[in-house]
Parts: sequence; C-alpha cells; structure tokens
Amino acid sequence: MMSYYNEMYEGDSVRDPYARLREWVETMPDDFRQMKQAEAEALFRRIGITFAVYGEGGDPDRLIPFDMMPRVFEQAEWRRLERGIKQRARALNAFLRDVYGRGEIIRAGRIPARLVYQNEAFEKSVVGFVPPRGVYSHIIGIDLVRTAKDEFYVLEDNCRTPSGVSYMLENREIMMRMFPALFRGNRIEPVDQYPDLLRRTLESVAPAKCSDRPTCVILTPGHYNSAYYEHSFLANLMGVELVEGQDLFVDGEFCYMRTTTGPKRVDVIYRRIDDPYLDPLCFRPDSMLGIPGLMDVYRSGGVSICSAPGAGVADDKAIYTFVPEMVRFYLGEEPILNNVQTWTLWKDDDYRYVMEHLPELVVKEVHGSGGYGMLVGPKSTREEIEAFRAKIQANPSNYIAQPTLALSTCPTFVDEGIAPRHVDLRPYCLCGDRIELVPGGLTRVALREGSLVVNSSQGGGVKDTWVLSE
Repeated sequence: MMSYYNEMYEGDSVRDPYARLREWVETMPDDFRQMKQAEAEALFRRIGITFAVYGEGGDPDRLIPFDMMPRVFEQAEWRRLERGIKQRARALNAFLRDVYGRGEIIRAGRIPARLVYQNEAFEKSVVGFVPPRGVYSHIIGIDLVRTAKDEFYVLEDNCRTPSGVSYMLENREIMMRMFPALFRGNRIEPVDQYPDLLRRTLESVAPAKCSDRPTCVILTPGHYNSAYYEHSFLANLMGVELVEGQDLFVDGEFCYMRTTTGPKRVDVIYRRIDDPYLDPLCFRPDSMLGIPGLMDVYRSGGVSICSAPGAGVADDKAIYTFVPEMVRFYLGEEPILNNVQTWTLWKDDDYRYVMEHLPELVVKEVHGSGGYGMLVGPKSTREEIEAFRAKIQANPSNYIAQPTLALSTCPTFVDEGIAPRHVDLRPYCLCGDRIELVPGGLTRVALREGSLVVNSSQGGGVKDTWVLSE
C-alpha cells in the first residue's frame, strides 16, 4: 500500500505553515462551510470563471471546482522552489537559443539530433533568428509535485502558452472576499502584481524597430477557445487590447491593429494560439486565426511574438528527460529541482521494461496534454491496460513512462467534511530582461478520492496557494 505525504501534518502534529488554519478548519460548522462554498461558486459564476470541454455533450462551459482550504508553503520552501524554477527557465531558453542556432548540445552528443530536428514542434522557419534578448519562452509554467517534506519533482515544462494563471489570481481574490480575517491573521505574500510583471516582461522584449513605449496585445483564437476567459481577464488587468487575427494586419515592415481611429502599430503580441495557426503564409494555409505575413515582420525585427514560434520543442515530453543535462551543459550547475524518473520507449531496454511493468507505471503521449492520452496503470482495469499496450506497440516513440508517484495530499473540503486529496503546483515564471515569478501559483487538486489526475478536464479543482512571509 502506497503512503502519501500529508502537507498539513507531521505525525500527529500540525506543521507550522498550517498551524493558524487548524482552528479555522476545526471550528467551521458544516452549514457555514456549505454556505461559503455556495458563495464561492456564485462568485465564480458571476465573474464568468469557466473552462470549456468540447465533445462530451451538455454545456461545454463549466464551473471549475474551487476548494476553500488553501495550500500553504513556508518562505524557506518557496525560496528553494523559486531558485529551481528560475534555473530551469534559464536552461530551457538557453537550449532554444542553441538548437535554433549552432546546436552545440547536439554536437556534444548530449541530446539525440532526431529528437529535436524531427520534432513536430521544431520550426524550421525561425532557424538562425534570435528574438529580442534571446528569449524564446517568455511565460513558463513548471508543473511540480511533492512526494515528501523536502522532495519536489518537475512533472513537465510548459513553454508555449501555459494556462491557469487567471485561476491563481481569482482564487486569491475570492478567498480574500470571503475570509478577510484569515488574511489579517496570516502573513501571506501577495500575487496580485502578476499582471504588472507580465506587462513589464512583454514590454522588455520589444523588437529592435520599436522606438517608443511598446504597444502590446493579447492574440486569442476567440470566445470558443477553452481559455478565452483567461485571455480577456489578463488583457483587462494589463490594460492592453484583446485581439483576434482579423483585428491585425501586416503592412510593409510592421504589424498593425484596426481601431476606430485608424491603424495602430503593434509591437508585442502575446499569442494564445498555437504555432500552426499564426501565419497562413508560413504555416497552415487554411488558418483563419492568424495574420498573413506576420512571420516576415517577426523575422525582420518589426514585431515580437511571445512566446516565440518554435518554443514548443523545449516542452516536448521526450525532451523533458534531458532538461537536467541542459542545466549542467549551459549553466555549469547541478539541477536544484529533479525530474521524475522517465523511460523513453524509443530505447529498446526502456521499451521492454515498460511493457513488462505496464500495470505499475504512468504512460503518457509525448505530445499529450490535459490529462488525455495517458494510462495510470495502478488505477486502470486489465482491459484498459491491454488496449493501451496495443497503442504503444503501434508507435513506441510516441510515449514515455514514469513511476506512479506518491503525490502529496492537502486537506480538502469534501461532502463528508475534510479529507486528503492529491495536489500539484504550477508556478508561472516570466522571462524578459529579468526572470521573475510571484510567490505562489496554481494548485490543482484531484477531487475524486484516490485519483492522481488533477486536470480540470478530468474532474480536478483548484485551491488558493499561500506563501507565508518571514
């Protein structure tokens, strides 16, 4: 039987970070808790905080489950995580500069060339081009899991357009509205500076041809996108325009936005659409979401795109296994945060081991996301395991495997009262002329008893994440 680290307790004692929450939890009447839970849901609904799930029938816009019990980190715990996240962000951007340039890490035999150059996320159209300040991935979401008091592991890196930061901000706002006394009695680091830091980051990577204060926009696929609420939310908080592809056009060396007073030049595009849809003249010719000619302007220094086209090659799950080596190769340091042990199925020995131990492992598609395209062996039926085995046999290089981790648990409000549920953490690291992150992140919680899948599309919820001041 696997044992799990409960972040609130050490033996029978409550850990220091949670000491002031103990009385709050234990003295909260059931009817008051239910009233506050209903109040939180009403606030989420009124504000419009939903996510979209398509193809399952019913209303695609769903309320994300919110758990009122916060997750708490001590300052010392957070400082270590912050150092590790910043280190990883520096290495990932160094890797991107390298593979779109001389490819020294490949020449040195540290990473197989085919994993990079034959990767579907590798964009030949930007080879040799270096974006402003050499930053390719400007917003990096590092997914972390905890297995013991001092053991944290990186589950994956999200270097393209990591979502969920709106939940981090709204979770805090709603908790402060509902329980102001909690915040008066605890020294909690703020997260509300994130939009200002994000805008400053975007402005710091303005293109070479920008001479005034940069005009930034957020490029969205539109209101049918699952993260559209977040796109509009961030645009509003940053004070920038939310645009769709049809709102922008290229003329000569620059990109412009259509406005009621005439064209306005755009300097920085925070894109929330995938590479293939950015420019129909460069990528998918059938794209109706992008801007024809955008890539020519980008490569000539007329506009910055955040994150850069091609950044996705750094967060491929097959590349993930080499990030510790990137840290050593580019930074000359030992990794502060470790990877989860990973078997890559294109290797014969790894393939044989995984096929022999499939019921014990978690297997993921290399390009999968959202909790889809994966097998959690210990939680799967024999039929599900055998069906997945056939998928692996058909295309082994499309999968990686990892041990089933003993994800830590946090106390969570459930129908019966309070119970431990598994959690992960996604802090958001901003990379521009400096590397910054707010003290906290998005804690996702697997609300189903025993479940290890925290994704909202798979029944997961969210919590406020506290970092205590010293």
